[in-house]
Amino acid sequence: MSAETEDCLFCKIVAGQLPADVVATSERSIAFRDIDPQAPVHCLVVPREHHGDVAVLAAADPALLADMVALADEVAGDLADGQYRLIFNSGPRAGQSVFHVHGHVISGKQLGWTPA
Repeated sequence: MSAETEDCLFCKIVAGQLPADVVATSERSIAFRDIDPQAPVHCLVVPREHHGDVAVLAAADPALLADMVALADEVAGDLADGQYRLIFNSGPRAGQSVFHVHGHVISGKQLGWTPA
């Protein structure tokens, strides 16, 4: 494990070193409930490999990004009505607080639009 991943919260969850309420997995990604949910369904989908943000991941491994999106769709289908918002925050000013790419699956109610 590199120094970058050694301190990464999501790398620790993927490795089983920290607990998480896992709702779905694929060979390359894992989905778990957010500890501070903003909707009835609020899960995070993270790749098992460490990538800093969604643009870095898309450039390095587009198939892994596709795997994350497929897992997000599965989560929304299993836990909600299959309709969902998938949000990637890139950078601290955009709200990213853990610098291991993750998508927020938001669903379970009628969503409004408050992007900022």
